[in-house]
Amino acid sequence: MKILIADNFEKSGIEGLQAAGCEVIHRPELKDEALTQAIAETQADVLVVRSTKVTEAMLNAGRLALVVRAGAGYNTIDVAAASRRGIYVSNCPGKNSIAVAELTMALILALDRRVPDNVAELRAGRWNKKEYSKARGLHGQTLGLLGAGNIAAEVIRRAAAFGLGVVLWSRRFDGQDRPLSEEEAQELGLAGSSAPVALAPSPAEVAARCDILSVHLALKPETKGIVDAALLAKLKPGAMVINTSRGELVDAEALAAAVQEKGLRVGLDVFGAEPAAATGEMSDPIAGLPGVYGTHHIGASTAQAQEAIAAETVRIVRTYMETGKVPNVVNLARKTPASHMLVVRHRDRPGVLAHVFEHLRAGNLNVQETENIVFEGAEAAVARINLDHAPAPAVLDEIRGGNADVIDLQLIAL
Repeated sequence: MKILIADNFEKSGIEGLQAAGCEVIHRPELKDEALTQAIAETQADVLVVRSTKVTEAMLNAGRLALVVRAGAGYNTIDVAAASRRGIYVSNCPGKNSIAVAELTMALILALDRRVPDNVAELRAGRWNKKEYSKARGLHGQTLGLLGAGNIAAEVIRRAAAFGLGVVLWSRRFDGQDRPLSEEEAQELGLAGSSAPVALAPSPAEVAARCDILSVHLALKPETKGIVDAALLAKLKPGAMVINTSRGELVDAEALAAAVQEKGLRVGLDVFGAEPAAATGEMSDPIAGLPGVYGTHHIGASTAQAQEAIAAETVRIVRTYMETGKVPNVVNLARKTPASHMLVVRHRDRPGVLAHVFEHLRAGNLNVQETENIVFEGAEAAVARINLDHAPAPAVLDEIRGGNADVIDLQLIAL
């Protein structure tokens, strides 16, 4: 299997793929038209990317069967185009959660103690203990979280160590206003956490209750711009806003206005208009506002996180090679349009399924999903075939009577 890696990638991951028997082509400089051309020329089976954008033209250029996002978010990949071509898209969820949670806490602490400003004054040769002795401290404050995924769970664990209470909203708990149950805490991986967690019914309610608002949501049409002027208006004067997820989740103009009008303190690892390259000019005006601290989209960029992501990428590719199944796939239909299942009990002989499918084709029936389960001894099997509509009785009769190895049929409405 041929693997094209179009981003920086850990040496351990490259060696792991080679050990699995893959031919690895590592071209981290490839972008845009150059990547499209490389996909066509290499005829790679698998494309591995981190931040590189994957377009429909790239997906159409060669014979890709799988795109692996070596990270959690996959908004840089044209998933809809991949689905149209039957290309799997997979990611590595949870592998960078600790790294992003650590940066989230670093930004909170830096804002509370104004660490970058302290450093800047010292480097300029100025001592100003009178000014920088002013800090509220975190103990007893309330951390508001938008999102309840792996990163949010890691943030909550660290919040407990600082004595922060937590108020949480996510789409899975939308509209609910109550403490998090023990069972739910366990499902979120928070069993044993000493941080008290309460659910809020809406993002706006989280903002109204918290001293620190931190965003941990995937970028989707329904979450784009979720932190808008109306939500920011609910925050207390001087509250903190942290975004280590995606820049597009926050209305940057509204946030800049709130910084100036309400004295909000802001920590950002992501911006709406980031340079495409790893280095370049940065012109987002919010980065220059007093009270705003920024980092360079480095949330997942620790050696520990990248090694874990590389290992997960190897596991995904190896599993696909060995079983044909793709772990963490993000673009399979949860429910197909199938309305009926045809269950065919048959002898495990050549031509039986070909006979079944030929009559389904003749009956203008579309097969949505199928599986064939063989019994011990390989004498008999059961095929389950999901169809877009019910076969006519005549089609069933032809299947049942046209091959002696068809034992029985059952039609189930889904």
